[in-house]
Parts: sequence; C-alpha cells; structure tokens
Amino acid sequence: MRSLRLFALLDHLRGRSAPISADTLAEMLGVSVRTIYRDMVTLQAMGAPVRGEPGVGYQLERGYFLPPLHLDHDEMDAVMLGMRLIAARSDAPLAAAARRASTKFAASMEPARQATYSNLPLRAVSKQTSESEGAKTHLTLLRDAIRRHLVLRIAYVDLSDKESERTVRPLGLTLFDSAWLLTGWCEARNAFRNFRVDRIASISGTGTTFRPEKGQRFEDYLKTL
Repeated sequence: MRSLRLFALLDHLRGRSAPISADTLAEMLGVSVRTIYRDMVTLQAMGAPVRGEPGVGYQLERGYFLPPLHLDHDEMDAVMLGMRLIAARSDAPLAAAARRASTKFAASMEPARQATYSNLPLRAVSKQTSESEGAKTHLTLLRDAIRRHLVLRIAYVDLSDKESERTVRPLGLTLFDSAWLLTGWCEARNAFRNFRVDRIASISGTGTTFRPEKGQRFEDYLKTL
C-alpha cells in the first residue's frame, strides 16, 4: 500500500518546525531508510513541497495542506469494512489503531463525503471464542517481533496436545475465519513452520535479532503455497 505510506509521510511532516531524519521516518513507518529516500523523491516528483535531502532531514514548506482524499463508493465501503473487521478480530492495540486510521481517513475526505463515510451501514461482527481470545494474548507481542525481526522462543501445544519448544524467526501473521496463524522460520528444522497463535503457551525473547534472508522470508513462504 505505497500510496497510503506516501500520505503517512506527508502526515508526519506536516506541522513540524524542524527537519525530521529519514532514520526516524523509517522507524515510524516500519520500512527501510532506502525506502524513505525513494518515497521522498516520488513525493517531490508529484509536486509535494518537501524540502531536504538524505543525511539532512525532510520538512514541508510552510502553508502546505494535503488535498482532500477522494474515494468512490466502493473504495469507501472497502476501507470502512476492512477497518471494522480489524477492530473486531484483533488485539486491543491494533483494534484501536484501526479506529484511529478510520477517523484519519474521514478527516482527509471532502467535507460532503465525511458524514457518508462515517455513517456507512456496514458492520463486521466476530464471535468471541476460546481460539480468538487465546490468540489476542500474543498478537501484540508477535506483531512487534515481526516488525523488529526479533528471534523468539515459543512453547507450543499442537492439535494433538503434544508440547514442544521452538526457536523461531517470526515472519508473518494470517487471519483465518477461526484462527490466527503465525508463519515462522524454525531454527531447529531449518524450514518454514506454521503455528496456531491460540495454541502458543508462552513466548520469550532470545535477545537476538535476525536479518531477512532470501529463501527464508514471508514472501518466500507465500510462493510455496
């Protein structure tokens, strides 16, 4: 969703009186510094009055305001339903983030469309089960570990109630109808492994990080499906 990241960059720059470094922006958005450099070149090419350069920092020219975001009816439905589904199915921090993001979307629209978007007759309802509640216990920690490339030690109980302990590189999360699934690189098996999040008994850090390597990334796992 590069377009959303570009809007987020402008949002972070707006209202700042001093330049903000590419390193700080990269950390805020969870991307590489090189990605920030490319995005800034794209914004400048699109006419956004971004001042600055690599190694110095970036800042918006004074008096610049983001233009209203125009979404057609299907796009508004998709965004609202997606945000409400996340709010219904996720851990508390991510649910709150979805509501904040939805509010920001509304604020960025033309005034005539803000009320239409906020009052869309679309709802997402999720039945609370032991599986969904069990998953929420670990989702915040797992999302942070994926973002920061933290190696984890996981105590796991499979569907046959067999217990095991794994050292895992957490790579990605998938939401199914009835469960969240963690995809990781298992250090002991030297292969991809999937873990039902609600079947994870405990998680602890190892104090180490990992560098994404070709053949061991989430996108590499998806290619095997």
